[in-house]
Order: sequence, then C-alpha cells, then structure tokens
Amino acid sequence: MKIPAEMIVDNWNELLRVIDDNFEGERKDKLKAMYTDLEDRMCMQPASSIDHYHNAFEGGYVDHVLRVIKCAKQVYMLWKSMGSDCDGYTMEELIFVALNHDIGKMGFPGEGNETYIPNDSEWHRKNMGRMYKVNPNNQFTLVNDLSIWLLQHYGISITWNEMLGIKLTDGLYDENNKPYFMSRTADSKLKTNLGYVMHQADCMAARIEYEKWAKTKSNTTDAIKSFSRPSKSSKPNFKKLGSIASNGEAGAAMKMFDDLFGGSGEETKVDKT
Repeated sequence: MKIPAEMIVDNWNELLRVIDDNFEGERKDKLKAMYTDLEDRMCMQPASSIDHYHNAFEGGYVDHVLRVIKCAKQVYMLWKSMGSDCDGYTMEELIFVALNHDIGKMGFPGEGNETYIPNDSEWHRKNMGRMYKVNPNNQFTLVNDLSIWLLQHYGISITWNEMLGIKLTDGLYDENNKPYFMSRTADSKLKTNLGYVMHQADCMAARIEYEKWAKTKSNTTDAIKSFSRPSKSSKPNFKKLGSIASNGEAGAAMKMFDDLFGGSGEETKVDKT
C-alpha cells in the first residue's frame, strides 16, 4: 500500500495549517521550526514498520497524525455530549498531544538517525510484512519518551496535561501506564479524561488504517480463515516425515509434504492481523 506523491505534499501542508490554526506566538514559532527541521524525514516516514499494523509506507506517519487529530476531536465531542467533564484541559492541549504523540518516531536529530529505515531483506518484506526495520544505530528508547525529549530539545514547553497525554496515548499497551489507568483509590485516579480520549483516538485511527490496508489484500478473508485452529485430523505427522527424510527418501518426504500442506513446495503467504 502507498499514497501518491501529491497526497504526501497535501498532507504536509495540512499539518502545517494545524499548527497555524491552533497555536500562536513563540510556541507556534518553535513548533514550526521543529517541523521544518524534520520536514524531509517526516514527510517520508511510515507510521509503523509492519504492513498490517498501520500505515507502513512512505508518507504514512503524517497521514496517521492527521487522522489522530480528527479522531481526537470527534472522541472529545462524544465524551462531552455524553456528559463527561472535559474542563480539565484545553482544546489546544488536546490538539498538541494529538499532533505530537508519535513525534518520537522521527528518531534523533541529525542525518541518518531516523527511527525506521527500509528493510533490505526481501524475505522479511514478502513473508512477514516487515517493510521497515528499526535503525540499529539509534539508542533504544520508547516512542513517548523520545517524543517528550524531542519537544524539550527544540525548546517547546509543555504542560503537565500534554506530557501525560503523550505518555498515555498508548494506553495499556504500555505496562508503565497501568498505575494511571488502573488506580485503586479515588485520590490517585486521573484528574482528566485526556488520556482516555487520546488512547481511543489513536486506536480508532490505527484500526481505520488497518482496514484500509486489508481492503487492498485480495486474500484477506482466506488469511483470516487460515488462522483458525486446525482439527486433529489435519495435524501433520512430523515424526513420520522426519523418519522418511532421515532414511534418505527425499522424494517421498517431499510428496508427503505436498500432501499435508497442499502445496508445491512454495511458501504460503499469510497476513496476520
């Protein structure tokens, strides 16, 4: 899956408009300075490294961020319409978190320090959907930690709500967020719903992006079915197969392999969800 060059340019311009329309003064200037510095990298970075995760293609990162911003606004309005108290944070804080929640995926400043680099293994791309790999030259870090560090590096001050919002966007996918989402006392519960809104917005965007990817796969239904638990009668007799192979009966072993898996020796491609 990929998006045309014209859409990559349009998405970038839309991202800059988000900054112009929602921030002002020195904060807007510093945000635009950071995004300008990272422009070449950001425009081409994916949102993830594996095709069936979300937006693992050139331009996928900006496309994902724009979708998260739109989803965050919609989720916020839903919470508010259902009677939730959304007065504990501002709309600027919500947009700021949505805009920068994954900025750590840009990697460290400097040439060659991006997080994702194209996978040079054709086998991993074709058989595992690993379109990119994590840059082995970079220091290991969690995305949200690097997001907060990058904002600090570019001199962009953030509020406590914004820091916590960026941290909690991954929800319980990040074990470190458990104390925030699974508090046992009233006093230690989150003071605002910003973390919930952002996690739901991010999940919504990622799911939509997965569905868009799935529609491009003609074998999606078959791939899903292939993950169903096989019956006992369908289990291959690996012990017998190994015995035949060890006795030098390679031809018989290959025939048995074909009988078991219904193939001609070619690897069956399955897209996990």
